[in-house]
Amino acid sequence: MDYITCFEKRAFGLFVHFGLFSVLARGEWAKHVHSVPDEKYEALTQKFKVKKSWAKDLVRLAKKAGCRYITLTTRHHDGFSLFDTKGLNDYDAPHSACGRDLIKEFVDACNEADILPMFYHTLLDWKHPDFDTNFPSYIDYLIKSVEILCTNYGKIGGLWFDGMWSKPNADWQEDRLYATIRKHQPEAMIINNTGLSELGKVGHPEIDSVTFERGQPAFVDNSDRHRAGEMCQVLNDHWGYAEDDYNYKPVREIIENLVECRFYNCNFLLNVGPMGDGSIRAMDKCMLEFVGKWIKQNKSFIYNAKSADITAEGAYLLKGENGKYYAVIKNVEMTADANVQRAIMEREIVLNTDRKIKSVRWLDNGERAIATKNGFKITPFVYGTSHALRVAEITLK
Repeated sequence: MDYITCFEKRAFGLFVHFGLFSVLARGEWAKHVHSVPDEKYEALTQKFKVKKSWAKDLVRLAKKAGCRYITLTTRHHDGFSLFDTKGLNDYDAPHSACGRDLIKEFVDACNEADILPMFYHTLLDWKHPDFDTNFPSYIDYLIKSVEILCTNYGKIGGLWFDGMWSKPNADWQEDRLYATIRKHQPEAMIINNTGLSELGKVGHPEIDSVTFERGQPAFVDNSDRHRAGEMCQVLNDHWGYAEDDYNYKPVREIIENLVECRFYNCNFLLNVGPMGDGSIRAMDKCMLEFVGKWIKQNKSFIYNAKSADITAEGAYLLKGENGKYYAVIKNVEMTADANVQRAIMEREIVLNTDRKIKSVRWLDNGERAIATKNGFKITPFVYGTSHALRVAEITLK
């Protein structure tokens, strides 16, 4: 199995935005948006005290959420690195109050739990003087940084770049950058985020997965070679921790995003922003656990299911490697006394195929669904249960 297919089968990843900005608790762009002076922002290094168990706690939560890989910010736009930069500069975690190489701790925790570690790395840099004054020299620094990540932490799942949109007409020396990765990590996914302006665009032949940032996933153009697709999304509005961001999405919407990504043969990368000490806010933790519970209740079909070769009216239809079909129905109602809930509208899922249905069963409880001539009736949730989305496993003759 090639490395891109292996990545696709992991299906669901956890995006983690963590760095000095986490201490400010105002989002990952706080320095830029709020014009925080360099000396004030860089003084945060003395407050960056990360608890010893942060990486293991993070990986444990990712497992509970049903994630099979984690993409962590090794360096974000502020230029601060969570890894040991080996003398490139001292603006890194080992030279902060933390005093440790956090990427090593992260990779070790992932490897212990069979979670694939992946690295986010910024392309733009608000800190490095050469970014604006001597761009070729900055690219040398960037590639040396990437080489450290590719040679000091064992086998990694890939690199996820972001920020090329900041200088759209500059020579980013992509051939050289990607060749460095291929030299040291030939099976690492190379992903370069196109941002909200170019969703799904293939920016370079070496790109292994296109991105859909906070966007609508779509089928990926594989006319020249096999590529994956990945949509990233946030739980609220910020990628990095912002203590005053209460604008959380419903768990139902997050699960719908996951299912929709799989319908379009894309992965789903769901973000969480740890607090300054590496802890995860209770709300974030709770939401992730609910998503994991839904995945488990529905027999984890999402890892081995892709868009189906037939369609259905009223449902997302996916096909598993086992040859069975999975109809995912949104907005499934719940039975209740007529005095506390409106009457349930009877609905039917119709399959657009000439093949006959052999059986239909609900994954969440194993019960048979009521078959009709060309499909099946939607059975509401019994009072006391309301999973919002319901999945039916269909076997065709």
